[in-house]
Amino acid sequence: MNEKKGKSPITKTAFSQKIGTKAARKRQSQRHVSRTIWNGLGMMGLVGWSVAIPTLLGTALGIWLDNRYPSEHSWTLALLVAGLVIGCANAWHWLAKEGREIREQETDDDE
Repeated sequence: MNEKKGKSPITKTAFSQKIGTKAARKRQSQRHVSRTIWNGLGMMGLVGWSVAIPTLLGTALGIWLDNRYPSEHSWTLALLVAGLVIGCANAWHWLAKEGREIREQETDDDE
């Protein structure tokens, strides 16, 4: 059957090996780049800011509301907690998305 098409199994095997070698080299270089110290520090910074900003915004809004509309309940404390919860949910969502993308990329690389 291969003789009819004019292609021998040796040519296909050599071609497959060449492609496999190039793909392995590409995977290795992608893994090396994505695992640098700066990348890890950058990710920690993004997670930190994604929690800190909503917390600070909630606190600032709470202070403003407490000064404008005094009541027996503290707006500052309530909005600080709300901002913290929103920030943590935001960070969790972002990290889960990044984790899914990394796993998908690794499974694509393994195929």
